[in-house]
Amino acid sequence: MLRSFKRYKCSLLTFALLTFAFAGLAQQHTSIEPGGVWTDNRGKHIQAHGGGIIKYKNHYYWYGEERAQGLDTAKRYVSCYESTDLMNWTFKGDALQQADPENLGSHWVLERPKVFYNNKTKKFVMYFHLDDRSYKVASVGIAVSDKPDGPYRYVKSFRPLGHESRDIGQFIDDDGTAYLVFEDRPYGFRIAKLSADYMNVEEEMSLIPKHMEGGAIVHYKGLDYAIGSALTGWDPNPNLYATAPSLKGPWSEFKDIAPPAERTYGSQSTMMLKVTGTKTTTVLFMGDIWKPKTQWDSRYLWMPLEIGEGKLWLPSPQSFSIDVKTGESKIVSQK
Repeated sequence: MLRSFKRYKCSLLTFALLTFAFAGLAQQHTSIEPGGVWTDNRGKHIQAHGGGIIKYKNHYYWYGEERAQGLDTAKRYVSCYESTDLMNWTFKGDALQQADPENLGSHWVLERPKVFYNNKTKKFVMYFHLDDRSYKVASVGIAVSDKPDGPYRYVKSFRPLGHESRDIGQFIDDDGTAYLVFEDRPYGFRIAKLSADYMNVEEEMSLIPKHMEGGAIVHYKGLDYAIGSALTGWDPNPNLYATAPSLKGPWSEFKDIAPPAERTYGSQSTMMLKVTGTKTTTVLFMGDIWKPKTQWDSRYLWMPLEIGEGKLWLPSPQSFSIDVKTGESKIVSQK
């Protein structure tokens, strides 16, 4: 009887371990599904809204607004996820858990976190849009950490070069120079170089006189491409792009990145990520599909761009895979 019970316990344990193993395998993604529920290593929907990505020591780190249910409403959270293939992401925790740092009042705002790694200081520097509920403060905040996944320590806030700053974007050029893209509501959006320690904004490269937010920039085969979204709040709109021979311009007229009636397929730009491999280079459009009434369920629209020779186009979203070693992307299903 005792032996039978032991065998029964052993069988249960084996079954549990196998179930756990298969559950882990089930969470492995072989493709990215634009607009779908994107789960992390825990099987939970990724919470990295309005975010940005850096690559550090062959690992990608994705930071974004943590908008899960049940969070302390007095705090704001920036999540961090780690990946080696851009398809499967491991939750590394909340890199920043921040109480109101500047007496901004109830419903204060921390949006669009972007992290830069400074190779000289060996610090990870996080920028984010910091504001009050009426969006009158219009500043950036900075937090720093010794590790990519934090914890990050709040340092200060300011208006870059004295200008209003709401939506922000990041751009790291091929030579490693870091830039901040920020929306200055009265004038347009600005591109400015960070100081040597990344703790300030020191030089304006361009003011693009277009009232846009969600600014994103990529350098591709000798040209700089800038994407932006019109000012329609949570509602999607036709995102536009322009090109220039350098960040100082001159910038071309803006053109549609997708059929205008599609309103960027329901998304808003947050970043363009260049994946350079041994065979080719793929530029990924990263966009947010906002759901203001159920923010925790907001989705992501990632898609390889058709880009080159001054043209940029966001194809109709389809499931795709990406090989970060070769730089190749491939459509894996048709919608």
